[in-house]
Amino acid sequence: MKYRQWGLTLLTSTALLFGGGAAVAAKDKQDAGQGHDYRTFHANGTIDYGKIGDSYTADLVMYLAGNQFMVMEDLIRDFQKRNPDIKTVYVETIPPGQIFKKQLLQQGEINGQKTSMNPDLFASVNINHLKKLNKKGLMKDHMIYTHNKLELMVAKGNPKNIQGPEDLARDDLVQSHPNPLTEGIFKFYGSEMLKDMGLYDKVTGGKKCKSCWAVPGKTWFTSRHHRETPFRIENGQADVGIVWATEVAYGKSQGRPVEGVAIPAPLNKQDKVGYAIGPMSKARNPQHARRFMEYLATPAAQNIYAGYGFVPASAEELKIKPLN
Repeated sequence: MKYRQWGLTLLTSTALLFGGGAAVAAKDKQDAGQGHDYRTFHANGTIDYGKIGDSYTADLVMYLAGNQFMVMEDLIRDFQKRNPDIKTVYVETIPPGQIFKKQLLQQGEINGQKTSMNPDLFASVNINHLKKLNKKGLMKDHMIYTHNKLELMVAKGNPKNIQGPEDLARDDLVQSHPNPLTEGIFKFYGSEMLKDMGLYDKVTGGKKCKSCWAVPGKTWFTSRHHRETPFRIENGQADVGIVWATEVAYGKSQGRPVEGVAIPAPLNKQDKVGYAIGPMSKARNPQHARRFMEYLATPAAQNIYAGYGFVPASAEELKIKPLN
């Protein structure tokens, strides 16, 4: 299912943003369970969307940081071709903070359906999530399997002539950024970049919220930035947003009218953004989890990620190691 189709649902959601808090909250709750964030891949090549119950029954269940959603179809199909006995793979791609807090540490629900608290694998852009699971006896091992960096997304042609992150101080821009509550890209990296530049209070108003105006009419905090920010930019509702570089590349590959403005190192956090993955101690399918981690370390998997703009992990990072 292509990315643009997600925007059709967001069109209705965005129309409600200016119509009252209750409407926004109700619609956001519905959008949070969109089937495209919850997919079941079958060995015969078919994909089911939004079958939350598969989190209890699939041969391999993975909860992964949402910003790699675009990689999953190629990655899982290749993995299943190499492991045909793994008939079903359930993959959730949403903000890792939301997964950590609301699905691993407590019983979570999606569209009124309970979701499993013991996936086989969990991945985050913040290794501290995994370390906290380790302290609770829920995870022992991990590895770093790919990297990313921050970039600014703007409309095609860059009509506001945004040159770099310093322009986020401008008063003539409407901004769309990941929320600091559940989206690791902003909680751990975007906010740090703004603080490094002395722009945090100006851009955020010091507010921490989700699906809200942090600065009324100027800075919107998303619920799912990889869906909302491109949509808001291409529909003239925002001028710029902090995203992953891979999301700009993917949007352009899909023909969306967006482009990127590079953020120079070290502000882009390229030396800090490592995707960490580990098997849950109470996993139903620990052997399958191990096979998938071993697969991630192969040139085939690394090349698939690189094809979407991710930065390959080193041979040392791709070794499975104990958490400490």
